[in-house]
Amino acid sequence: MATYIVTGANRGIGVEYCRQLQARGDEAIAVCRQSSPELDAVGVRVETGVELTDPDAIAAFKTRLGNQPIDGLINNAGIVERVGLDDLDFESIRRQFEVNAIAPLRFTHALLSHLNPGSKVILMTSRMGSIADNTSGSSYGYRMSKVALSMAGKSLALDLKPQGIAVAILHPGLVQTRMTHFTPNGITPTTSVNNLLDRIDALTLDNSGTFWHANGDILPW
Repeated sequence: MATYIVTGANRGIGVEYCRQLQARGDEAIAVCRQSSPELDAVGVRVETGVELTDPDAIAAFKTRLGNQPIDGLINNAGIVERVGLDDLDFESIRRQFEVNAIAPLRFTHALLSHLNPGSKVILMTSRMGSIADNTSGSSYGYRMSKVALSMAGKSLALDLKPQGIAVAILHPGLVQTRMTHFTPNGITPTTSVNNLLDRIDALTLDNSGTFWHANGDILPW
């Protein structure tokens, strides 16, 4: 049985990660600011009050974690705020950088002592963070923050390889969640997480640092 930490676990892809990890016999530790009835129904360990932009909140969680080794750290928490050229909101852009790019790096760094050879770090990014794939523009804060997250993931892959820790940079696909206003064009969280777990299970030191679509395609930077 492997132990995974999942951030942003109270809804959408996060709660589905917890559900599927538990169903296959792994332990999921759900990290969020506030739980939800959906997450509580899963029956995993829930750690609330963890604001990932707050170093003190992360330190308190680390204390509660004790000496628990972590096999998989899934940095799933994130926000999206639509910011176009005609309505640039620099506070929104800054906020998205804090949550989407800096917080996952901060959280991963804080928990490095809980990771061992064979552990895996997962960064949930987005195809919207692909520079080569940007054909529609806009969404400045979200796109820019996800590019930064992917760069952090690439550096982590190189820096953690000597310790035997692999890193995956994953795009979940277009998923029917609150973040996407439950778009009818998307796939379900169940399908997305099933594919994502396939990518995580296939992650090795040899393919560490790869930017994957959940369906297995390697995405352009």
